[in-house]
Amino acid sequence: MSITQRLADLGLTLPQPPQALGQYHPWVRTGDLIFVSGQIPLLNGVLKYAGKLGADLDDADGYQAAKLAGLNVLAQLHAATQQFETLNSIVRLDGHIQCVPNWYNHAGVLDGASDLFAQVLNNRAGHARTVFGQTTLPLNAAVELVVIASVRSPTKSFAAGEGSHFS
Repeated sequence: MSITQRLADLGLTLPQPPQALGQYHPWVRTGDLIFVSGQIPLLNGVLKYAGKLGADLDDADGYQAAKLAGLNVLAQLHAATQQFETLNSIVRLDGHIQCVPNWYNHAGVLDGASDLFAQVLNNRAGHARTVFGQTTLPLNAAVELVVIASVRSPTKSFAAGEGSHFS
């Protein structure tokens, strides 16, 4: 079953990949790796989960924030691979959780993204990961995800679909 079909079976719609919020590319592909810049829980261009875990948001909100940010990661990977055909696997997931100093469920919140990847990507979802607690994140986002994915080697390397080549 294709990744697109699994998304549909789960009742999920792949969003338009969010645009960069600054002077950078949302993703860069070089060799057999795609580096996805930080993805936050945006839905239709609007931040859905803002604030700190342990103060403004509970763990269930954080899990959903990580899941939504993960869906944006998949949108970026779809843009980079043009239909997911060349995606081998998620290699690394770094999760940044905006939280209060005495909150400690970082891993449980990041599971929102890891669980989504497992449901959608099956055997392509296995990854190493690290999670960090942060005092602030861009736009007051609850979660920000950074991903490295492995793909079948392209003939050329490029950034964000612009055809930029790197040596």
